[in-house]
This record gives sequence, structure tokens and C-alpha cells, in this order.
Amino acid sequence: MGRSSQFGVLLPKVQVLKEDEAREEIQRNHSSCRAKDVTMPAKLPVNFFSTRSPVIDLFRGQLDYADHLRQDSEIVLYFFYAPWCGQSIAAREEIEHVASRLSDQVLFVAVNCWWNQGKCRKQKHFFYFPVIHLYHRSFGPIEYKGPMSAVYIEKFVRRVMTPLLYISSRSKLLDFLSNYEPGVLGYFEFNASPQPPGYLTFFTSALHSLKKDYLGTIRFGVITDKHVAEEISLAHSGSVYLHRHVNTSLIYPNDIMNYTAENICKWALENREMLIRWLRPHGGKSLLLNNELKKGPALLIFIPYNPLAEIHPLLDEITKVALEYHSCNKSQAAEPVLQHLGDVDSPAFDSPVPDVHTELSETFSITKYPCCNTVVLPQWHSISRTHNVCELCINQTFGVKPNKVNVPHCNFLEIEAALDSFYLQEHTFFQVISNTIECSNFLSFYSPFSYYTACCRTVNRHFLSFISSEKTIFQTPKVAFSSHGKKDKDDTQNSIPHIEDRNCFIPDLHDNGTNITGLSCRTNKTLNLYLLDSNLFWIYAERLGASRSTHLKEFAAIVDLKEEVHYVLDQNQSLTGSTLENFIKNFSVLYSPLKRHLVDDPSVHFHAQRIITEVTTNTFHDTVFSNEKNVLLLYYAQWCGFCASLNHIFIQLARLLPPDNFTVARIDITRNDLPWEFMTDRLPTILFFPHQRKEQSVKFPEDFPVNLPNLLKFILHYSSLSSSDHCTKECLHKETVLQQGHISHLEREIQKLRSEISALHQAHDKLEEQLSKARREEQRLQQQKHTLEKQHKTLQLHSEQLQSTYDQKNQELLAMAEKLQELADASENLLKENTLLRILVASKEGKLQLKDKAKEPVQSEQTLSDDNDVSVSTAATTLGEKRIDNIDTIETEHSSENRTG
Repeated sequence: MGRSSQFGVLLPKVQVLKEDEAREEIQRNHSSCRAKDVTMPAKLPVNFFSTRSPVIDLFRGQLDYADHLRQDSEIVLYFFYAPWCGQSIAAREEIEHVASRLSDQVLFVAVNCWWNQGKCRKQKHFFYFPVIHLYHRSFGPIEYKGPMSAVYIEKFVRRVMTPLLYISSRSKLLDFLSNYEPGVLGYFEFNASPQPPGYLTFFTSALHSLKKDYLGTIRFGVITDKHVAEEISLAHSGSVYLHRHVNTSLIYPNDIMNYTAENICKWALENREMLIRWLRPHGGKSLLLNNELKKGPALLIFIPYNPLAEIHPLLDEITKVALEYHSCNKSQAAEPVLQHLGDVDSPAFDSPVPDVHTELSETFSITKYPCCNTVVLPQWHSISRTHNVCELCINQTFGVKPNKVNVPHCNFLEIEAALDSFYLQEHTFFQVISNTIECSNFLSFYSPFSYYTACCRTVNRHFLSFISSEKTIFQTPKVAFSSHGKKDKDDTQNSIPHIEDRNCFIPDLHDNGTNITGLSCRTNKTLNLYLLDSNLFWIYAERLGASRSTHLKEFAAIVDLKEEVHYVLDQNQSLTGSTLENFIKNFSVLYSPLKRHLVDDPSVHFHAQRIITEVTTNTFHDTVFSNEKNVLLLYYAQWCGFCASLNHIFIQLARLLPPDNFTVARIDITRNDLPWEFMTDRLPTILFFPHQRKEQSVKFPEDFPVNLPNLLKFILHYSSLSSSDHCTKECLHKETVLQQGHISHLEREIQKLRSEISALHQAHDKLEEQLSKARREEQRLQQQKHTLEKQHKTLQLHSEQLQSTYDQKNQELLAMAEKLQELADASENLLKENTLLRILVASKEGKLQLKDKAKEPVQSEQTLSDDNDVSVSTAATTLGEKRIDNIDTIETEHSSENRTG
């Protein structure tokens, strides 16, 4: 029994070893699982719009259900949003406002296009949010890209609802034609059928224009009255007419282009006439303003605009100015429109006047208008104070009426030929002294159908400076003719001078109350007119110079990107048509009286005790030119890191230089505009302005390092150049006093520097002591470090020995475990055999007992039983001996193992 208990102690040890190995394997598997990413599923979306909102909110992105709803509605607006998007959240209130007004006519559907499980996210791939799509029955989508404002969205939705305007009378026709936006009119007779041929195509073309041009710059109208259609020369049903204010209006060429919606829209977009264009930047990165400003000088007009308002008086005035400015051909095309803009409520257009049809039909004819140039002849006598000023114009007479009259162009070669012919006969105009206008016509050398007209008058020399003023030199309407050729008073009335002379030769323009008619074609500084809504884009006006404290957000500015200048309309004047006309005329003259506007930095606060003076646009002239001191100016920018590193040098320099004679200043060129002669393309830039020669500024050499000695040498060198001029005793005395003041100031500064040097020496000695202590401490730490390294190596060797011993014992233990397992298996076999022997012994004993009871003295059976007993006892004895030998062997190995441990 003792030996079997030893087997029971050894078997659990083997099981413990196997459990440790299994535990290590589980830990390795667990560490490999932790290295994988764990993603939390997204939360379920919730309602973006209120449940009481008229907008149907499909917050799970059910795009298929949205398409199902669209089948039952005529006009549908889709609002695709992302719940986290700030623009979507801001536009939500605007969409609800529009839906509250139009929900009875338009179906508003909002779709969450961000949830990854929704069909909208899987089928649509938007690059921005929110996105608005409109559908007019089966036509669409029409994407809205305008401002996310309720009034603009509602205006666009109403344009989609009614893309055509119905023109039923002459007054409505003139209302339609007088709009600044280009218009397309179609004539259809609805008497023959409810939908005449071509009407649906024309209707679809209007929707196509909204799809391609989200600003809706082209207006589409339908004329149903034959008499009204005849006013614009439309006689056949299905005709399409494109109205243009300045150029010839066009009729859709059915014989050249197929009558399809896409072709009509393309034809209208390619041939439209843009007098004024709206600019609506979307707020992100865009080249919209840059692309427009690169086209030439631009007049930017900021006005508060409500798209839903029925009347816009200020916009009508601006339209009138733009129409007059672009009316170059002197035709009657714009006269009815201008008259209608001047008196919109006049009933004259609905009155059955006999010549109304003639007037409107002649509206779109083009008449030839001459090209002119102003010539100032030299004075005919050296002591004379008078000049002869002539206006040279090119006129044409057509012997045969041409089949097609194009818009006339003022050819430079024709003007050059006219000047050559004029200078050949200029002797006839020298000695003419008259207070009246004298005109002469002479034939051209190159064309039998052309002749030139020269109208001259004698003026005093000082009058020439007033040619660009508002006064006219020729105030006398009387016109006299010389005898140099053909005379024609009407031609004289039609001659137009150069813009540099401010139309002072033309009495008929003053009679009309304006002199900017056709100005865009008579100057090299033609303006492009743009409108911006000040309710949305007032920040651009502030960047151009508008006041931030104004309550009336009206502003106008001219930006000339090529010349790098811009001009601002005086904000003390109200923004009206007359002020805009004067603003345009002052810009268009050769020597413009407009003052260039320079942007100033409003964030600069001036301090009286500041060492370095901060200069702005407004203080530049006073600080640099009006100042009697020598000025050293630094150009810098906030983003310039090297500029910031020079601040301490300029502070030291300002302390060294005497403040009575020198000023150290700086200017941020990113926040302030400077005159072009003082601009620079490199930062930092240092300029020095001597007090006696401010116009002869000197730039600090770029190849010299910017440090205090170099700056002092640079300043002293250029500030002492005035000594080469002739100087009196008083001047020498002042110069001596100035130099003595410089010397005394420098001596004081030297004393300060010496005291600072002694303080630096003391600090240097203290620093040396601290450094020596630090070196000794470093040596001690180095020794400790070496000792610790030796100990570490010893411990590392001991650790390696222990590890090898541990590995050896572990292997022996594993071998012992295997032997023990073998012994356990052998013991189990022996136990089984022992059990079998006991069973045999028991059976034999039972048989003997039965024999004793039966008392059958059979000798043969007794002999056999005796033999069996002997064999059994012999086997039992043999098994016992083997068991004893095995047990002795196990005890011997166990005792040797204990001795080894």
C-alpha cells in the first residue's frame, strides 16, 4: 500500500505539467487575437427634420421609396443631406421655410445619404452636402447650386414650376424685353389644338436652360396673340426669338438646326447677351472671381437683393445705365426699353397708336455710326496762347444697299488713314480762329464710299486742362462750315469724339441728359458690370473698402486686375444711376481723376511710447514723406518667419539711433496697400528714406547679412551724403551740433554696453563655476555607471547559468515523468494478473470444499489436484518475486532521484 501511495503522488505532478503547457498556449492565442481591429457598428440614424415638418424625412436613406413618391407628384424637391454636416444643418431651416410656403404645390423629400446601410449611400456618390435636386414630372434632376437661402431656393423652385412666362399684351412684352436678363420668346397658336406643334419642345428647352444654368439668366416666354407676335416679326407658329438689347436679335434657324429642346437651349446660351452678370461665390475654394477679373476692368455693384420682390427700382436704374453704356451702334434698339425703364407705369404701350408696330420693328435695325478721334493742333504762332482742337470722324455712304448689315467696328487702320489725310491738309486748319464749330468734309483716298469730317474750334491753352471736365467747350449750338469740301450739318451732329474729351463736342448727348451712351465701345478701358447681393456677400465689399458700420449695404467699386488698382465709389453718396454714370465716366477718361483706394489695416493700434513705429496705408505718407527725420522702413508679413527673427535687431537699432533724427518703422504689406513705386516682391525688404531726399529712397543690399553693424553703416553712409552739397556757416554749425549730439549719444550707449559687458563677465564666471561642478558630478556619475555595468554583466552571467541549470533539470524531470508513466502502466498490468490469480485460487478452494463434502476418495483426482496446487503455488510464488523485484527497483530509482535533488 505504501508503494501505491507513491504512485498517487507522482501522477498529479505530471498532470500539473501538462496544464501549464496548455495555459501558455491559450495565452499565446489570446495575445494574437487582441492584435486584430475591433469596429463598433454605427448607431441607427434618427429623424433629421421634425415630425411636424412638411418635409418627408427618409432618414434611413430609402431612395427607392423616394422614387415611388415622385411618381405621384408633378414637382418634387430632393434634399440630400448628411446628419453631421454643418451646411446641411444650416440649410435645414431654410428648406423648412420654403416647404411651409410651397408644400401644397411641391413635394419636399429629405434623404439621408450618409448612412452606410441606406440605398442612397450605395447608389449616390456626392462630393459635398447638401445637394438639392428638382424634378418636373419626368424631367430631371435639375440641380440647384445657388445660395442656401430660403428666398433664392424658393425663387428657383418657382422657376422650375413655371419655366415659361405668358405674354398676352404689348405692355407685358415690353416688361419682358426691358429686363436685364436675356429673353427667349416663342410664338404658338393655341386655337388649333390644346398643345400646338413644338410647344412641348420649347417648354422642355426652358427646363434644360435651368439645368445648365442654375442662375437662371435666360428667361423664356410664350406669346399666344398673333398681333403681339408681329411686334417682334414672328409670323409663324413655333417660331423662337432671342432678344438682345445691343446686338441684333435673332430668330431660331429651323432650316439649319433641328428643332429640339437641347438645340434651342444651346443656341440661346451661345448667342445670349450679358449686359450685367450676377456673381454668387459658393463660399469654398473657387476661381470664379479670378476668372472674371482677368477679363478686364470690372465694376462690382453690391445691392441688397430680394429675388421674390416684384419690383427692384435700384436694379432698374443700374440696368438703364448698363444699357446706355453698351449701346454702341446708335441704333434705336434700346430706346423703347430705356423709355419703358424710365416710365414703367406709362399706358402708352397699350394704346393703339398707328406707328407702334413700326417703332418696334425698327427697334432691331442697325444704323452706321462713325468712329472718331480728337486731334489737338499745335499753336500756329510761338507767342500764341490758343490751339485749334478738331474732331476727326469717319463717315460712310452706301451706293448699293447691302443684303446684310453687320455691327460696325471701329478699325484702327481706318483711323490711321483718316489721320494721314487730315495731316496732309492740316495747314488749312491752323489759322482758323473762330469761337464757333467749323466742320469740313474731305474724301478718303482709299474708298469712294467714305469721307472724313473734321470739326474744329479755337480754344485757349488753359481750356485744354478742362477737356476731361463735365463742362463742354462747345456751348454754342451754331455750326459754321468752311469751304474745303462737302458740307453736311447732319453728319456734324452725328460725329462722336474721343472719350478723353468727355463728349464735349456733342450737343445732342447733353440734350439727352447723359453722355455715357456707347461709352464701352469708345474707350480702351471698357468695364464689365457685375452684381452681388450685399445680404450674402458683404464680406467681399468690406475687403474692397466698404465701411463695416454702415446700415445701408450699397457699395460700388472698380477693380482693374491688370493695373493692380481699384477705385471705390464715395460711400457718402447714395448709389443711384447718376452716381454710377459719373463713376464710370471718371474711370474712362485718359487721365482719371479717381483716387486709387488702398486697403488699410484696421487692427493696428498706435502707442506713443512704442520704439518701432507701425505704419499703415493711411499713415504711410505722414510717417515717411511728411516726417523731417530719416526713416528706416521694414517690409514684413505675418507669415514671414525670417522677418520675425529681425525684430530684436530693429529694437536694438531704434534704441541706438537718436529719436530726434531717426525713425525706425515697419509695415505689414499683406494688410496694407502701397503705391506701386514702393511695392516689393521679396520679404523682408529694408528701405531708407533720407530726410532731405525722401524721393531718393535706398534699398538695403540683399547680399549683405542683416545685422546691427551693417544696418548702422548703411544708415550712417546714406544719411551723410548731404555733406557734398554747398553748406553755409549756419549749416556747418548745425551739422557740427548734430554730429556732437550723435557722438554724445553714442558715448552714452557705449557706457551702457560696457556696463552690460561687465555684467556679462560676472555671469560668465558664475557659469564657469557651475560648469566645473557639473563636470565633477559627471565624472562621479560615469564611475557609478561603470560599476553598475560590471554588476550587470555578472548578474547576466549568473542568470545564464541558472537558466542552463533550469533547462537541464526540466529535461530530467520530463524523462522521469515518462518512466513513471511506464511503471504505472506495468503496475496496472500486474494488478490485473493478481486479480485473475485470486479468482483462480478462489475457484480451486471451492472445488476442494466440494470434494471434501462429497468425500469421494478418488486417488487420481487427488493426485491431479495435488499437481495443480503445486503449479498454482509455483506461479504465485513466481509472481510475488517479480512484484518484489519491481518495487525494489522503483524504490532504488526514487532514492537516487532524491539524492540528486
